[in-house]
Amino acid sequence: MIPAGADREFRDSGLAFRPGEEIAAAQEALLRRHLSYLARHSPFYRERFAAAGVDPAQIRTLADLAALPLTGKDDLAARSADFLCVDQREIVDLCLTSGTTGRPVALPQTARDLARVGYNEELSFRAAGLGEGDRVLIAAAMDRCFMAGLAYFIGLTRLGCLAIRGGSSSIPALAELVRDHRPTAMVGVPTLLLRLAEHLRSEGIDPAGLAVQRLICIGEPVRRADLALSVLGVRLRESWGAAVYGTYASTEMATAFSDCAAGRGGHLAPELIVVEILDEQGRVLPPGQPGEVVATPLQVSGMPLLRFRTGDIAVLHDEPCPCGRNTWRLGPVLGRRAQMLKYRGTTLFPPAIFGVLEELEGVRGYYLEVFDEFELSDRVRVVVGSADPSVKAEAVAARIAARIRVKPEVLVVSPEQVLRKTLQQDKRKPVTFFDYRGTDRKGQDDHV
Repeated sequence: MIPAGADREFRDSGLAFRPGEEIAAAQEALLRRHLSYLARHSPFYRERFAAAGVDPAQIRTLADLAALPLTGKDDLAARSADFLCVDQREIVDLCLTSGTTGRPVALPQTARDLARVGYNEELSFRAAGLGEGDRVLIAAAMDRCFMAGLAYFIGLTRLGCLAIRGGSSSIPALAELVRDHRPTAMVGVPTLLLRLAEHLRSEGIDPAGLAVQRLICIGEPVRRADLALSVLGVRLRESWGAAVYGTYASTEMATAFSDCAAGRGGHLAPELIVVEILDEQGRVLPPGQPGEVVATPLQVSGMPLLRFRTGDIAVLHDEPCPCGRNTWRLGPVLGRRAQMLKYRGTTLFPPAIFGVLEELEGVRGYYLEVFDEFELSDRVRVVVGSADPSVKAEAVAARIAARIRVKPEVLVVSPEQVLRKTLQQDKRKPVTFFDYRGTDRKGQDDHV
């Protein structure tokens, strides 16, 4: 349990609804406190500041942040112990990253860190309209030291919701929970929630008649670059007769970006995180331009990070939101920097191909394989699962070519073959990107 004292540190101040200049001033004060904490307690960042010749005390504004060094996932993997800022006796939870792009990394949590994560999820769920009296099925992993299910549970209990801890390992078990306990909302990976709807229909039950009002989608984008619902998002909405909300998060960021009812991108929690978008040269980009998401989580005590490179490509939006919040919003992930493909003179990311496949009737799962071919071009194979004889490889390739202007190799196999490849016991999300370029690359999950 989280001690009451830690829980009281985080109460909704309504900062997101204040004028932009007040939000910036509050963030800058928290950033200065964050840097002072790193300088006092983090062996890794003390070394980094000295090596870069930077005095963190001279960083006063958000704009000054660009003068500080970046932190990569390889830093965490190689020197995780040097990031720890508290005595081991203050650690109350061991959290592991999902390991989708490498070996899992331990991120120890203090009681205050767990309270902070719960506060973040409380903000997210409240933005989606959840509150006291809601019954929420958590269709996400609660085991293997993952943060996701635990964070959702803490956030829902802070709101006074009934949390139904279903996990993500068994569709029949989730279907039973839905039938017997009639949740008003569900939290889960979109493709899993879609499979759950299909399972219920196979049992003669209409998912849209089960009173589920909201779907909080994690791990995979449900919006297009223009912020409209993707085909996957539309299918979810129609299958369940429920509102669909997108989110974006990672264990390292310790913060989620969540849709409000307006569906105009994931709102930043300004008291919990500072976000930058960088180009390939590491320069800060203005809102509206795609680049790498770089995050500085605020108010973390156990293993705080500074300018953490997520590897994800997205766009910040600063135009006013109809919900009244004045925070900037993050659009859906367009791809991962490490998964950028060079194919026949075109640069593209896997989600561009996946978006086409989601529109095709008869397609039941897919994954992408990429191989070395030439120095300036990759070989791309798209593997599609379908039991529909009308789904032909040439037709699928033509549809992809119409969208991205190049035609990849397409292979049609059974849906069961795709499931065996993409559903892996040690992963909490389907693995749909397999990178065979070089000898040390492993399959990676393309969604966040």
